[in-house]
Amino acid sequence: MAAAINAAVGSARLMGSVCIGPEGDEAPASAWLGLASTHPQPTSASVAAGLAALSAADATARESGLLIVGLSGGASAMMAVPAAGLTIDDKAAATSVLLRSGLDIGQINLVRRHLSAIKGGRLAARAGRTITLAISDVCTPVEDDPLAIGSGPTVEDQTTAADAVALIRRTGLVAAMPRAVIAHLEREAAAEAGAGPAVRHERGPHAYWIVASRHDAMRAAADAASRIGYTVTVHGGPVVGAARDAGRALVERAMSLARPACLVASGETTVHVRGAGMGGRNQELALGAAAALASAGSAALASIGTDGRDGPTDAAGAFVDATMWASLGPNARAICDDALDRNDTYPLLDRLGALVRTGPTGTNVGDLQIVLLA
Repeated sequence: MAAAINAAVGSARLMGSVCIGPEGDEAPASAWLGLASTHPQPTSASVAAGLAALSAADATARESGLLIVGLSGGASAMMAVPAAGLTIDDKAAATSVLLRSGLDIGQINLVRRHLSAIKGGRLAARAGRTITLAISDVCTPVEDDPLAIGSGPTVEDQTTAADAVALIRRTGLVAAMPRAVIAHLEREAAAEAGAGPAVRHERGPHAYWIVASRHDAMRAAADAASRIGYTVTVHGGPVVGAARDAGRALVERAMSLARPACLVASGETTVHVRGAGMGGRNQELALGAAAALASAGSAALASIGTDGRDGPTDAAGAFVDATMWASLGPNARAICDDALDRNDTYPLLDRLGALVRTGPTGTNVGDLQIVLLA
């Protein structure tokens, strides 16, 4: 995105430019300040990146300029400035609780916005005139919701701290959250109640476009499958819910199709982390499909994170086929259930040769699933 903006606008017209990405990414030109940050957990590098973005916004306002924001999923962690009274360690601990809870991204980002000094429209409020070009990885609860993509740094937030407190209480997460986080949210909620309508971080003139989403990835996959002879069915609705169950449901849906069939799907499943193992939602989805594939004849399933990273691992996801179940022997079900129960799918899939490692892809439109029946 930074390279495209640089090519379209030209370095000479850019008063200041910041490119925030994972370690190993490079800024597109020498005029850009390239900052490596972290995901899915925010760190001090995330704070440095967030402060640089706010500095660019302040410069935009001083010069009556235009802030162009190329935004993608992952910005919630990679561009983080804690709200007053909180530390980045508080935010990291809260993020860990939220990511392990099984909540969807809309719910997670509702809480994160109210712990932030940059999200929920605060970046745009500092800049004045703003254009946002967003690559969406959000499919639930509202598809391509600007407030959920990167926690909405350029979108006015209509939610309140009281909403965040209510969610945390309703889902039983109060005891797991850092005390400072709960205290901050309760103070903000009390201030909202005392002041009447919540103070909004109102932005200036603003335009917002979704420039890519999961539907683009599905169209590309469907085209590729058609070219090599598969009859393609695209599952338009998002794949959501528990990752360990979603893969089996996809295989069962594909079984009703005439072979050679390709079912293309996408979305963002959830994992309620109870164990201390290693894995990610795409790996759980794939391993959860193994038993169904074993009775599907010549069949395979892939579930891949389009950003190239699935959970805190070096894998983008996994590719499983009908032969892998048999290779685990008579105790296959117990072996797979144990790995899923302990959230420890990575070692088992690695042993099976099923992990897919792409490295960072430079984009993020959620997860892509493919089921093939020959």
